[in-house]
Amino acid sequence: MFNFKHWLTFVVCSLAILKAEGLLVNITFVRNAVAKGAVCLDGSPPAYHLHRGSGTGINSWLIQLEGGGWCHNVTNCVSRMHTKLGSSKKMVENLAFSAILSNKKQRNPDFYNWNRVKVRYCDGSSFTGDVQAVNPATNLHFRGARVWLAVMQELLAKGMRNAENAVLSGCSAGGLASLMHCDSFRALLPMGTNVKCLSDAGFFLNTRDVSGAQYIKSYFNDVVTLHGLAKNLPRSCTSRLTPAMCFFPQYVSRQIRTPVFILNAAYDSWQIKNILAPRAADPDGKWQSCQLDIRNCQRSQLKVMQDFRLEFLSAVIGLGRSASRGMFIDSCYTHCQTETQTSWFWQDSPIINRTTIAKAVGDWVYDRKLFQKIDCPYPCNPTCHHRVFTPQDATPI
Repeated sequence: MFNFKHWLTFVVCSLAILKAEGLLVNITFVRNAVAKGAVCLDGSPPAYHLHRGSGTGINSWLIQLEGGGWCHNVTNCVSRMHTKLGSSKKMVENLAFSAILSNKKQRNPDFYNWNRVKVRYCDGSSFTGDVQAVNPATNLHFRGARVWLAVMQELLAKGMRNAENAVLSGCSAGGLASLMHCDSFRALLPMGTNVKCLSDAGFFLNTRDVSGAQYIKSYFNDVVTLHGLAKNLPRSCTSRLTPAMCFFPQYVSRQIRTPVFILNAAYDSWQIKNILAPRAADPDGKWQSCQLDIRNCQRSQLKVMQDFRLEFLSAVIGLGRSASRGMFIDSCYTHCQTETQTSWFWQDSPIINRTTIAKAVGDWVYDRKLFQKIDCPYPCNPTCHHRVFTPQDATPI
């Protein structure tokens, strides 16, 4: 009991320190984007938060694409358009920057003085959709690709065109977007710029769920169709596979020419809840307790999750060897690790081979050392911060 109290006190104090030192950054609306049709689901202008760099980082840029899933049918998108994930009218004016966006050297040693940008996510298609028509009955706009370009054009005008270093990063749906837009991001910048892409929790696996159905494949097909993604997906993939398949990183990442870093939990909590055991495949809720806390999983469920890990690793390794591709695949039950200070860089951050995520990514960006490591299977890594959810957390897709 004493050890638990000691640990709890440490966590509470750590969170208090992080909150006190948090950086609040004002929102910027790209109002001229509306005339170009580059708008959120509800027709409002896209938005971002920019904190300017200084000193040695004044000509370096880190672009973090916000995540938040997708909407795959009209009903789902109509609900979404009334939230911050579908309307800039619902977004907070000031956003806290921490972890990879922190301006504190002790919290973010390699990027603290870069120009750091959080691009808000309000299109529901990983910044990839583009449908010209707008149904007057719903007023839904599917313009993710235009939003992407409008924000990038504004950032280029604000100094990114002079970037010496530029990293396109993102978490979850934003991590997927960082892969989909990686080469096009490179094409926007001068030839001499050191450009790299970081995908955090964006490597979504094409696999069957616990009932044997291809739930996520069907879901992604709906997203691709509704948002008109096909024309914006990599032609190197769509020339071989269906557009829906080309929304999965395992089929497009190998053709990305720009250096990429894949950061992912092998037991990604979002994927366990929404791809491996979605509600449609688990109507009786037999997986709910396990999904809320991995320590509650039965032996048979852990076996299924270990098999999922092996399939995930097979897909990542299947991309082939690369002297420029970084990799940090830990065995934590979590999702998105660049946006949480305790996971990114803290006294007890998760480590592989005695290396934190921040150190691995920083070494890769600056070409100090190439990090390509895969963790041992759960529960071998005592440094993991396993997420514990409540039944009210994030309604499954």
